[in-house]
Amino acid sequence: MHPVKGLGELERTVMEVLWDRENGATAREVGRALADDRDLAHTTVMTVLDRLAKKGFLVREREGRAWRYRPVATKEAYVAELMLGALNMTGDRDAALAHFARSVSGDEADLLRRALDEVEGT
Repeated sequence: MHPVKGLGELERTVMEVLWDRENGATAREVGRALADDRDLAHTTVMTVLDRLAKKGFLVREREGRAWRYRPVATKEAYVAELMLGALNMTGDRDAALAHFARSVSGDEADLLRRALDEVEGT
């Protein structure tokens, strides 16, 4: 398994915008979505989107003169990869998994049981 590439703070913010949009977004649309919280130059947004595409987080396709960017994976899939990456960093996966299982709420434990039942086909 390859290590999960991390996201910087601005990259995460841009990905949040894209994860929330079913049809992806252009650099201009991302910039507008972030305008209330950040004063970013259009070139900065374009650079971040290009960097995310090169890292494999986004795909892009031409839309007129602009590029439309879409996430390669869902936010949930990305977070799952981060969790697996963290688990791989432990010296004892079993102990880390057991500790994690003891730290979740009852509802979360039920959700994990259902997910495991699906994996096992029961």
